[in-house]
Amino acid sequence: MVKRSFLVLLCCVFMLCGCEKRVPTDAQLVSTAAENALQDAQVYDALSNETYAWGMKKNKGAAPDVDAVASALLEKYGGIYKSNQEKTLYLTFDEGYENGYTAQILDVLKKTGVPAAFFITGDYLRTQPELVRRMAAEGHSVGNHTYNHPSMPSVTDTEKLADEILSLSMEFTALTGKSMDLIRPPMGEFSERTLAVSRDLGYKTVLWSFAYVDWQRDKTRGADYAYEQILPYMHDGAVILLHAVSKDNADVLERMILDLQAQGYTFASL
Repeated sequence: MVKRSFLVLLCCVFMLCGCEKRVPTDAQLVSTAAENALQDAQVYDALSNETYAWGMKKNKGAAPDVDAVASALLEKYGGIYKSNQEKTLYLTFDEGYENGYTAQILDVLKKTGVPAAFFITGDYLRTQPELVRRMAAEGHSVGNHTYNHPSMPSVTDTEKLADEILSLSMEFTALTGKSMDLIRPPMGEFSERTLAVSRDLGYKTVLWSFAYVDWQRDKTRGADYAYEQILPYMHDGAVILLHAVSKDNADVLERMILDLQAQGYTFASL
């Protein structure tokens, strides 16, 4: 099982040593943490590494149709893609890089009092520390999107997979003093093995029950287009995936939130 106390102690030592609020990215140091955090790697190597790419068939006003095998595997390891809470929505943003809209998104969330989860990479944390600090300080969840954004099943060495997760979480703790406990697999690709590793490192895997093509920054279509793509597909317990690189998402966010609240929905924290 995970030796969480070891990781907490390790991060505290780094912060007390005055490391400019940032854990060193020394590969040997992170590997030591990985070795201490997981069971014998052979336990994970024995699990299936068949890749599942999360996808769905969206339904207007109702939960999407998803692959039964993939969703059962996700549930087995404590992951989620939606909840059973009536009239409740969960707003999440993937942050692979900054495109100039996250501050606007945070302003809207602060104005409306809505919590969100931001899934960040190592590059995002390194290049946007002030935005990451702001996310944490304003009460949002900051989740792990892995350090280098690989397809997790492609990282076949279990200790290296743990490094992808732990190196980001330790730098985040050094930066903010807070911990991570949510993870979103890059590209939505996972396997039984990666779900087990994530769980045993203390993470809940979070996928989604709504998404649309919003990551192409050279294809801005306007706030009205985003609104028409999002609102009809909302449903009880929806985990909404939006990409913060989209100007359309930033511009539609306040209108989207207010209109969904007018429909009786509440936004909750993961």
